[in-house]
Amino acid sequence: MDERRAKPRLSVSLDAVWHGVEEKHSAMVTDLSEGGCYLDTVGEVMTGEVVAFRVLLPDDDWLYLEGEVKHHRHGVGFGVQFIDLNEEQTVKLGWLLRIADEAGPDGPAISADLVED
Repeated sequence: MDERRAKPRLSVSLDAVWHGVEEKHSAMVTDLSEGGCYLDTVGEVMTGEVVAFRVLLPDDDWLYLEGEVKHHRHGVGFGVQFIDLNEEQTVKLGWLLRIADEAGPDGPAISADLVED
C-alpha cells in the first residue's frame, strides 16, 4: 500500500468532540500529524465533507480544528486533513506533536480524557 501522507503520524489517545450536520459526536483522536488526524467515532461523514472538532489537550486546554474528510469507515471513524490553521492552532499542534514524539514509538500514547460531571 502506498504511503500517501506527507507528514508522519504519531500515536495519541485524546478525547474529541466533532460537529456533524445535525448533532455533536464524541470521538477519540488516535493518530496525529502536522497535516491531519484520525478520529475513532461512530458518527457518519462523507469524503470531502469539512468537519469542525475540538481536541482535549493533556493540559486540559482545547484545540479547535477543521479538517476535510479524506477517508472514512462506517461505524469506525475517519481521517481528516487540517484546513486553514491559524497561528494559535499551529503552535498548540506543534506542542502536542513534540510531546507525542518525545514519548517515542515504544512509549505510551499521550492522552487526555473528558470527565463527565
